Amino acid sequence: MKKSSSSGESVKLDRKTVERNRRIHMKGLCFKLASVIPPHHHRSASKDMLSQQDQIDRAAEYISQLKERIERLKAKKELMAARLNVSRQEEGGGPALGEGPFWRASTLPVVNIREWDSGLEVTIISGSGTSKSFMLYEAIGILEEEGAEVVSASSSSIGDKVFHTLHAQVRLSRVGVETSRVSQRLHELVCSF
Repeated sequence: MKKSSSSGESVKLDRKTVERNRRIHMKGLCFKLASVIPPHHHRSASKDMLSQQDQIDRAAEYISQLKERIERLKAKKELMAARLNVSRQEEGGGPALGEGPFWRASTLPVVNIREWDSGLEVTIISGSGTSKSFMLYEAIGILEEEGAEVVSASSSSIGDKVFHTLHAQVRLSRVGVETSRVSQRLHELVCSF
């Protein structure tokens, strides 16, 4: 009978040891995760004063921000490639470099909408040589009617092409914005002029 009680205690000690080792391992992983988050991302409290749950929450928030930034940079890269294509074509430098997925020099105007977690980036490329051009506030109005809030807008011209870029955030993330409807309405707007 003593043997069975000592084996029971041995199992308890093994479980305690396994659990203690697991906690030590998790603490080390949380410390490692917190150490790769830049100091400016930790708002009010220092890293040492945050609970493990708070550190994990901050890390998840930081990762989400990085994903959004990557999407914005990809969109900016595509826009810059499109601008480079227009510039090369106007200089007569031969065929354009790899044309972006939304850019075709012969079909203007172009409307491109990129979606990410809770936002949209709308790029409209039109010709400046047309007799009438749409007003940017009309495009902003369409986005707002469809449930997005425009947070920035910019325009630039290269040769006879005008590039409009709008960044918007979805007001109600539960509802979202139907991008196909927004695209159709923006297409109708820019093609009507």
